Amino acid sequence: MRYLLALVFFVGVAHAKPLDEQGLQRLEQLSEEFAIDMATLQQATEQATYQQSIIDAITRPWESRPWHQYRNLFLTEERLAAGLAFWEEHQQTLEKAEQEFQVPAEIIVAIIGVETYYGRHTGRYKVLDALYTLGFFYPKRSEFFSKEFAHYLNLVEQQGWELDYMKGSYAGAMGLGQFIPSSYLHYGVDFSDTGKVDMLNDKVDAIGSVANYFRQHRWRYGEPVVHLVSLSDEQAEPWLSKGLELPHQAKQLAEAGVAEAGELPDDAKVKLLGLEQADHTEYWLVRDNFYVITRYNRSPLYAMAVHQFSQQLKQARNDS
Repeated sequence: MRYLLALVFFVGVAHAKPLDEQGLQRLEQLSEEFAIDMATLQQATEQATYQQSIIDAITRPWESRPWHQYRNLFLTEERLAAGLAFWEEHQQTLEKAEQEFQVPAEIIVAIIGVETYYGRHTGRYKVLDALYTLGFFYPKRSEFFSKEFAHYLNLVEQQGWELDYMKGSYAGAMGLGQFIPSSYLHYGVDFSDTGKVDMLNDKVDAIGSVANYFRQHRWRYGEPVVHLVSLSDEQAEPWLSKGLELPHQAKQLAEAGVAEAGELPDDAKVKLLGLEQADHTEYWLVRDNFYVITRYNRSPLYAMAVHQFSQQLKQARNDS
C-alpha cells in the first residue's frame, strides 16, 4: 500500500506543473496583447496538463531523418490510393478551389494526405495541453506557442468548443489540414457555406482552407516548384545555404556552370537544396512555390515530400 501511494503521488507530481513567476508574467503580457481577461487565462492554465511526451516529440521530429528515409514515410502506394480516392470523392470541390484560389488540386490533396492521411491521423494530444506545455515549458519556442495558447482560447470561444476537448498534434495543430489556432482563425474559410468554418469534420472547408492558405502565401499558379540539377558535391558546396529563403538568381548559377539554371529566367529566385540519398546527395534548384510550401511546415524535407506526392497523384490520375 505504501508503494502504491508513493506511485500515485509521483505520477501526480510529474503531471502537475504550475506556472512559475516568469510564466505568470507571460500570462499578463498575453492578457494585454490579446485582450483576454487574466482570470480566463489562469483558469485555462489550471485546466491544462504538462506533458513531457510533447517536449520529447518536438525535440526529435521526423524531419531530422535523412531524405531517403523521410520520403518513404509519405510516398507509399497505400497513401497514393487513399489520395486518389479522396480526389475522386471531392473532385468538384477541388476544381472549385483550384479555380477560386489558383492553387492546383494535387497540392491540396497532397497536403491533406501528408498531414493526416485524409483524416485517419489527426492527433492524439489535447490541444490545450500541447500549447500549455510548449508555450510555458519549452523556452526555445515559448513566445510562439504561448501566443498560440491565447489564439486557442479565442478560437474555442468563437467555435463554442469545450476547452480541453479538442485533440491535435503535439504542436497543437488541428483538423484535416492540421492548422494551428492562429492559422485556423486567419486562413479558415467556410467553403461549404454552412455559416461556420469546420476543418475538423467538414472536408469541403478543409479543402478551401488549405487552398486559401496557399493563396495568401502567394502561390504562383502555373510556375514550377523544383528542378533537378546535375552537380558534384564540390560544385554544389559554395551555393548551399541553411535558410529557407531563395538567396540567388538563376543567372548566377547559370554563369557558375549549372546548366539547368540557364533554362530559367535570369531573375528567377532560386535556392540550391541538397537531399541525402542512401549513397549520394541529390541536388535541386527550388523556387518560389517551394518556399510557399515551407510556410506550411518549415522543413525542406516536408516541402519536397508534398511536392513529389502531388506529382505522383497528378500522374496517377492522368494515367487512370
